[in-house]
Amino acid sequence: MADMIHCQLLSPEGAVFDGQVTFVGAHALDGRVGILPNHAPLITALGEGSLVLKTESDGERKWTVRGGFMEVLDNHVSILAEGLQES
Repeated sequence: MADMIHCQLLSPEGAVFDGQVTFVGAHALDGRVGILPNHAPLITALGEGSLVLKTESDGERKWTVRGGFMEVLDNHVSILAEGLQES
């Protein structure tokens, strides 16, 4: 099994995704950011753009986000997103 990241994706309406991923790609205010296992700690504001979660079982899942925040710490990613639409 490859290294994994536990990811929680939350919107104002509630939990959208909670599971293991191999990659998180998001649009931060200052550009795109990619998160792989063992990434350095990070907190960033999210801008408008795509959010990609890659899982071993479902492949790639994508959403459009219009703001929010992302925290990366100890192979755990928490994303609080506004204007979330799955694409």
